[in-house]
Amino acid sequence: MAKITRAQELIASSRIVKAQQRVRESGPYARQITRAISALVSHNVGVGHPLLEERPDSKRAAVLLITSDRGFAGGYNANVLREAEGLMTLLREQGKEPIAYIVGRKGVGWYRFREREYADEWTGFSDNPRFENAETIGRALVEEFSKPAEEGGVGEIHIVYTEFVSMLTQTAQVRRLLPLEIEEAEELPEQEAQGGALPAYDFEPSASAVLDALLPNYIESRIWHMLLQAAASEHAQRRRAMKSATDNANDVIQNLTRVANQARQAEITQEISEIVGGANALAETSAGSE
Repeated sequence: MAKITRAQELIASSRIVKAQQRVRESGPYARQITRAISALVSHNVGVGHPLLEERPDSKRAAVLLITSDRGFAGGYNANVLREAEGLMTLLREQGKEPIAYIVGRKGVGWYRFREREYADEWTGFSDNPRFENAETIGRALVEEFSKPAEEGGVGEIHIVYTEFVSMLTQTAQVRRLLPLEIEEAEELPEQEAQGGALPAYDFEPSASAVLDALLPNYIESRIWHMLLQAAASEHAQRRRAMKSATDNANDVIQNLTRVANQARQAEITQEISEIVGGANALAETSAGSE
């Protein structure tokens, strides 16, 4: 068992480097598209979009859970499921009906075992997601959000995932994906430090047309970034769990080896005592006969 868990630890250690690199590489695109949408909405008063509007008439809320396909990851899935349960309880207290959408076989298995209903599932890519997976999930959620309330559409979309902070820290997070909340900002902190200003954008053919094209991409890019964060967190927690399992197995081996040595020594001592006792009895018998 120690050899198996050690191998799992080494595999997770090798994969987490690539997962961290993918998280870093996705950051610039996510920041740039966020800045473009912020500039579009902030500098074009009156521009609207269904994805930016609150829908108080709808009492259904979608909750996307990002879990793993495989186990041996410590409390990774338990933390996500616990945060999701807390979010759903809060939504019910607000008079809304939460609808679960699940990524990962562990989340699907948790719901099936408890015979709970969920709307859709996506599995098979939790430790190595691709952008096509984010596109599929994003389009399905946007389609549900775009439906009228009387046709079963949802008024909110929340995502529960694990954010990768460092190799030692990964935290379960809850984010509202739709409707979007975009804050107006005149200057970014790093640009302010450099004395620069926000770039000026020219939107062609129109701001509304660009918004229609950018918003779905923005949704997919956010889901993509969260999938990458979750994958890196999964590898980090699996590495830590397998290291702990390896250490525990080695401790058990040491304890059992010590117990076996003690039993072996006691057996040898018993045999020596029996031999010495037999030799002494034989010597006494021989001396008495003489």
